[in-house]
Amino acid sequence: MSEPLIVVTTPAEGVSQIRINRPDKRNALDTPTARMVAEALAANDANESVRVTIITGGDKIFVAGADLNEMATKTGAEALCDPRVGFWKAIRVVRKPIIAAVEGWCLGAGNELLMCCDIAVASREAKFGQPETNLGIMPGAGGAAVLPRLVGRSLAMKMVLLGTPITAEEARAAGLVAELCEPGGATARAVELASQLAARAPLAIQSAKAVVNATFELPLSQHYEAERAAFAALLDSEDKTEGVAAFLERRTPVWRGK
Repeated sequence: MSEPLIVVTTPAEGVSQIRINRPDKRNALDTPTARMVAEALAANDANESVRVTIITGGDKIFVAGADLNEMATKTGAEALCDPRVGFWKAIRVVRKPIIAAVEGWCLGAGNELLMCCDIAVASREAKFGQPETNLGIMPGAGGAAVLPRLVGRSLAMKMVLLGTPITAEEARAAGLVAELCEPGGATARAVELASQLAARAPLAIQSAKAVVNATFELPLSQHYEAERAAFAALLDSEDKTEGVAAFLERRTPVWRGK
């Protein structure tokens, strides 16, 4: 029996972990694996017991890119109607927080998956890159669109045009990664952060994620309005009433996500 393409576990209360599991293919994100990641994230979004998802890979490779066996025969027309487009959209619209735990190489589609996550924790030995131009193509799922918005135009140009990977230290300095840890420690640290997030008010966390992500879509004047509207909506929530009461009463709040 073949190994599953992804392994889903529950490392802590309120936390779901998706581990990409194609070690013989360097965790290449082929279409079936991309579909399963998108479906698992959608399931977590609909599951009230899950508040945070961690995405991780292997000890030496997070995701080494797309599957070149699929890419070799794909035409331009096929790419435009590829089901992967829908999978990427589904991943980007997940409401609940996603934390990436990166060990080793994070390249191509792996780096694009990383950029769909909200917080990234990486080993100090991790490497990040968009090497598609080495193959005569270019990024097609955010590597050329999202990367410059995160790390700036100049570094994005270097990574995309030269196909040159950057170190974990460079990724952190550029804002691609939030935290670095010793090799082998990325998943454990991600679980710590996920547990902290899972203990916080879920409506507030989801609303805040949505408004921060609107940075990529809205001009500043509209972004102010969106932020204020989300803030106002939370004032009518049960969690707001509970949060204020718990603070004044010096006790731990009990969040209901309502």
